[in-house]
Amino acid sequence: MHHDTQTAAKMLKEGSYTCVFCKGDSYITSTERGVKPLLRLIDTKRNVHDFSVADKVVGKAAALLYVLLGVKEVYAIVISKAASEVLHKNGIPFTCGTETPAIRNRTNTGFCPMEETVREIEDPYLAYDAVCRKLKEIENPS
Repeated sequence: MHHDTQTAAKMLKEGSYTCVFCKGDSYITSTERGVKPLLRLIDTKRNVHDFSVADKVVGKAAALLYVLLGVKEVYAIVISKAASEVLHKNGIPFTCGTETPAIRNRTNTGFCPMEETVREIEDPYLAYDAVCRKLKEIENPS
């Protein structure tokens, strides 16, 4: 595990963060849940290329967004099998505490809606569009 990844993982475990990006002396932390911090970085065009990241839960949607963001390495406390396949296929090294078949939703009544949204998607740009649409649908139900 790269030094930056170790630092990010330590900050994640010791702080009340949901994800931590680290590159040398530069840190970006978030307490937002799910993929929101990743979408915020993409939407604000924040350059996190070659940053290492530590995240509590990485499903396929997050993995595809990490590919889009160009991160160097990922540490996840929990990662889904589909997410590990995405990272591996895109040459992003990762370590995890636990690999699970799929990420469950917050009420544990089914699968994570983001994981379901990108189940058949392999392209990070298409995943970004699909995740944004799904998030709007969840936050603003008609």
